[in-house]
Amino acid sequence: MKKLIGFLLCFTLCHVQSFANEKDSMAVVKAVQDLTAAMISGVAADLYAITSPNLSYGHSSGALDNQTTFVEKISSGKSDFVAIDLSEQSIQLSGNTAIVRHKLSALTNDQGKPGQVQLTILLVFQKQKNKWVLLARQAVKMVA
Repeated sequence: MKKLIGFLLCFTLCHVQSFANEKDSMAVVKAVQDLTAAMISGVAADLYAITSPNLSYGHSSGALDNQTTFVEKISSGKSDFVAIDLSEQSIQLSGNTAIVRHKLSALTNDQGKPGQVQLTILLVFQKQKNKWVLLARQAVKMVA
């Protein structure tokens, strides 16, 4: 009987953990979608809402931004994303941290100059007050 109770308890806890991971994974997918939409719209309030005050944002050029400079560049049009397409996305959860990798193909219009970028992206989201926010990002140019 003890073995049966132990098995049922383990099964229930494992099932609850699996459900929690699936729920968090879906919330991270939504956070990535919200970040992408905010980067395209350039609305400062939306960019602040999806990012941590401790944001470390690395560009493929080697430039680094914090939350304030990231939001300012996007909302001012200095860095203007017209369209963003993400592919090959993976999400790995570790407690209140999510590691997201994907490929980004984007049309840009930085300071009125049309362009296109192809990047590989690493995002680190952190769950803060039951909300996933971007804590860190690093982009590298895709190798042909």
